[in-house]
Amino acid sequence: MKKQSLSALAAAGLLAGGLSVTSASAADLGGNCCADLEERIAELEATTARKGNRKVSLTISGWVAEQVTYWDDGVEDNVYVTGLGSTLATNVKFTGQATIVPGWTAGYVLHIEADGSDSLTTNQVTPRGPGLLGGAVSNNFVQTMQSFWFIKSESLGKVSIGLQSMVSDNAAILVDGSGSLVPANWVAFDFLSFGIRNNAGGFTGATWGGAGICIPGDCFGVPANSVRYDSPTFAGFSASASWGDDEMWDVGIRYAGELHGFKLAATAVYAESSGGTASSLFGDADYFQAGLYAQHIGTGLFGLVNYGDFENNITTDEGEVWYFKAGIRQKWNHLGATVLYGEYLNSEASIASREFEWYGVGVVQEIDAAAMSMWLKYRNMSVEDDGTVCAAGCQDFDEVTFGALINF
Repeated sequence: MKKQSLSALAAAGLLAGGLSVTSASAADLGGNCCADLEERIAELEATTARKGNRKVSLTISGWVAEQVTYWDDGVEDNVYVTGLGSTLATNVKFTGQATIVPGWTAGYVLHIEADGSDSLTTNQVTPRGPGLLGGAVSNNFVQTMQSFWFIKSESLGKVSIGLQSMVSDNAAILVDGSGSLVPANWVAFDFLSFGIRNNAGGFTGATWGGAGICIPGDCFGVPANSVRYDSPTFAGFSASASWGDDEMWDVGIRYAGELHGFKLAATAVYAESSGGTASSLFGDADYFQAGLYAQHIGTGLFGLVNYGDFENNITTDEGEVWYFKAGIRQKWNHLGATVLYGEYLNSEASIASREFEWYGVGVVQEIDAAAMSMWLKYRNMSVEDDGTVCAAGCQDFDEVTFGALINF
């Protein structure tokens, strides 16, 4: 039997409930006694993820995530079933790595995303949202989120080239270690394309995703074709820099560690894009963002603050966004940790003197045995301006969402 069939043979034995062979039957190997076993091995080999070669490892990971959202725009209400929005949607990631020499490795990442309904593109007239980033017109889309190779040195750091997250891709929110990052962050995943209604009940022509700066803190928040460098970690600190997408570059510093009974994580990142709106993914703009997360180890009490400052060099639009979240993370039952949180966001933009706010509360229950998280959350959004959009006032927008994510 081929050597590469040994692992499949072991799996076949386990699936059969164990393979018990007596000395008598072991001596009788004539005829077609092993035909069924060989057929099962062939089936396993055909359905098992195989290495491209014997030197590079292969790891498959990802998650499946869906949610149910009730929304009310002040005039109409409805219930939609969607994914979590592109970059958080159901996905599968293939990661490979091989040792070049001790201390040096090379590898790759291929990250594929699939979504039956993109929450970023649902609105009052579109209950099943088509893909946003990939430009797909169907309601079911598959797109490549990341595809890059890397070389890493334990002492010198890591260089990556290809389609990947640059340093500024949602860096501020990634310090959140509370377990509530997916359902509660400063990106308008659930209501980006929903239209804002005025107090007369009509549409203003503006969307909730455009009510603040960016959407509202997600200014440079998508993967880009780029070159990225990540330093090794020294005393909890590390630094990164990346360049790509027609003259876009960014630099950042991070810290993660424990101090006086607290878990701490912090980052600060500056990004600049000068390629112009015609050729650059990010236009002509500057963006600074920072995030700080602290959690008391004994009690589980935690707090998060994110800050973003954006300047559009073409339209001269500029603004700031602040996001706060606080709560408690404790294991009150045998399933896993429970997270209770409250959140508040404020975004101000210079054009039309817009002020966008939301507040919300939620609960997350982790289920350790299934590598799963379930959540229930409520949010209220409101916006005011100088009369450009909300001359007669604008209606608030409310949502109640139940969702779950299971890792594999």
